Amino acid sequence: MKRMDDRIREKVRQRYAGIATSGTSGCGCSTASCCSPQAPSAKAQSAKLGYSKKDLEAAPEGSDMGLGCGNPRAIAGLKKGEVVLDLGAGGGFDCFLAARQVGPRGRVIGVDMTPEMVAKARENARKGGFKNVEFRLGEIEHLPVADASVDVILSNCVINLSPDKEQVYREAYRVLKPGGRLAISDVVAIKPIPKAVKEDFEKHSGCVAGALHVRKLEGLLRAAGFRDARVRINEQSREFIKDWFPGSGVEQYVRSADVQGIKPGKAGRR
Repeated sequence: MKRMDDRIREKVRQRYAGIATSGTSGCGCSTASCCSPQAPSAKAQSAKLGYSKKDLEAAPEGSDMGLGCGNPRAIAGLKKGEVVLDLGAGGGFDCFLAARQVGPRGRVIGVDMTPEMVAKARENARKGGFKNVEFRLGEIEHLPVADASVDVILSNCVINLSPDKEQVYREAYRVLKPGGRLAISDVVAIKPIPKAVKEDFEKHSGCVAGALHVRKLEGLLRAAGFRDARVRINEQSREFIKDWFPGSGVEQYVRSADVQGIKPGKAGRR
């Protein structure tokens, strides 16, 4: 099992390193038929996910890579002065938008396991003049972040890629302050995923094969300690998911969803 987990991580790392260095968008898949010049641009994809024109214009050029499956900031309720952590930050798109919301007294930390992505995000921060954003190299199962130091955790279509999601949510709980909250967009399973799909490495790195069933995910959140844990499915996501692996039928099994939870305790003053 450990060997399989390591292979999944390596395949994911290779795929996203390639995206970072090529400058192409991810399109949520790893097949040429969907990640082609005819595929929608990253900005067009993000607009479909609920990002405003103002959002798309505010982020540094090249930070929006079309890798999301939702808009976690829309459910985060970010406030001035908060500390935000983005799991799997990619080119930094959500980090830069969050930085504008929390203001100069706030801070945003992006963590990514791919050196090429971290380098790209740091360069985007330099180009955009963002002083309250930093990017750290690390795995989301072993976050390079101190205990109880974060107000809000964001993540956009990343946790499904992890072969140890239970550990991801334990780490999220560890680094959140009492009263801290999760605001995550991710892919979830709505029915059992066929074995042939689950064993396909391309569909792992394409955000499908590793998706947890909604009920199991809710159980993991509660087991990690989160209260008010809820997973809200976006049925409309079927329309863009069917383009990730055209003709494969994966849209029968998975959907995008908003994932939320709160770490018990009273939030401290900022």
